[in-house]
Amino acid sequence: MALENLRIKPDRILVDALEHIDTKGIPYTSIIKGDAKIYSISAASIVAKVTRDRIMREYDEVYPEYGFAKHKGYGTAAHIEAIRTYGPCSLHRKTFIKNFV
Repeated sequence: MALENLRIKPDRILVDALEHIDTKGIPYTSIIKGDAKIYSISAASIVAKVTRDRIMREYDEVYPEYGFAKHKGYGTAAHIEAIRTYGPCSLHRKTFIKNFV
């Protein structure tokens, strides 16, 4: 969605260690440990994590039993135990929970 909404299309996209990404036809370069090597990837990583944390705090208000504000969606022991206790909610990815639920 971000690429589709750009007013100016980039000549190339730099991504952090992805093998394949749909760039809507824009050429890209995948860089292993890109967030440690390329400032723009580092900045994008920070923005993504801050945004994710904000979203997880909002989800915590909707689904307080899962503790999203605390673990931010990472597979902590407390998160896994909450899924086992309450079952998955609509936010849980089946690929994430298939190994323990």
